Amino acid sequence: MIFVTLGTQKFQMNRLIKAVDKLAAEMEEEFFIQTGHSSYKPENCGSQQFLTKEEYRGKIESCRMLITHAGVGTIIEGITAGKPVIVVPRLKLMKEHVDDHQLQIAEAFGNKGCVLCCNDTDKLKKYIQKADKYDFQPYVVKGGNIEDIVLDFIDIFD
Repeated sequence: MIFVTLGTQKFQMNRLIKAVDKLAAEMEEEFFIQTGHSSYKPENCGSQQFLTKEEYRGKIESCRMLITHAGVGTIIEGITAGKPVIVVPRLKLMKEHVDDHQLQIAEAFGNKGCVLCCNDTDKLKKYIQKADKYDFQPYVVKGGNIEDIVLDFIDIFD
């Protein structure tokens, strides 16, 4: 199962849900989408608007691959769980966020080889195929920098 999560942002991300829904109809692959505040309802795969913490962690543990928006906490959870992670950043142009900071987050993790960054949902199938063969690198926290601040902030909400 490929788990797709959009987090709890108050913004929609219909673009990703539509792309995954299309793939679910084409591929012999089970998908489950946590849709958040998106309005598009997938027809070809399981979905739920929000998950409890236990349901969410269960999906991360049981999935074979994770596709996520560029939420730092979700990215780190996927990497920590040893899952291949594809990041599709939210875009201001698509009214998925107030700015394009998620592009920078996705690029930062992608440059370390920890994730694959997919900016074009039309290419998502190719990224899934690439992730099956990709040599993902572990995420190494070096300490004493912005990473520590972000990780400490995330821990506040756990």
